[in-house]
Amino acid sequence: MKYIIIDDEPIAHRIIESYCEKTPFLEKTGNAYDAFEALDLLQNNTVDLIFLDINMPKMNGFEMLRTLTNKPNVIVTSAYQQYAVEGFELNVIDYLLKPFSFPRFLSAVNKIDLKKDEIKEEDKMDRFFIKVDKKLVGVNIKDVLYIEACGNYIKLHQKDKVLVSHQKLSFFDEMLTEKYPFIRVHKSFLVNTDHIELMEGNYLMLLENQVPVGQKYKKEVIEKLHI
Repeated sequence: MKYIIIDDEPIAHRIIESYCEKTPFLEKTGNAYDAFEALDLLQNNTVDLIFLDINMPKMNGFEMLRTLTNKPNVIVTSAYQQYAVEGFELNVIDYLLKPFSFPRFLSAVNKIDLKKDEIKEEDKMDRFFIKVDKKLVGVNIKDVLYIEACGNYIKLHQKDKVLVSHQKLSFFDEMLTEKYPFIRVHKSFLVNTDHIELMEGNYLMLLENQVPVGQKYKKEVIEKLHI
């Protein structure tokens, strides 16, 4: 997915670029520091996603957006929350309030409805980052057995370790279930179906781990596993 950054602050470009470099399916097309540079980029390139600041010289971001006939996906990146309503009236994907974290950035990007045939298999995201003890830790998707909600935290279970992060299970549910082999099996559990060895009664076995299946989710789990 090709993106451009439109922002009059160079540091904003550096932060967004650093986040995009950690997201394999994003490819930079260019940088614009005002609306007129942006319009030139958009006229001469195919762009799937715009990271758009609002307060810029000459013409603000929303004024520029209204001039476009074929709008790409837009994620607003602004230090001012008062423009959020106007942004969603313009059908932006998300509104990121500066400063924003990588998990919040990734949550916004994953709201984009990407058709599977528009992404090459090798370009799919095969890893993500979670915050653990004030550090961002890389996690390979295929190594995740299941994710467990524990109050205001989650436990991410891998074959050889467990990572604890101050994050909601709903974040991972939204990020992983649409494009990857994950399914919600319980209000407190999200499971990688590639690691399910058997289902017995209301429990799943993943290696040596037993995960409960909630009654609300059981029908969907059975359908997903083609039982």
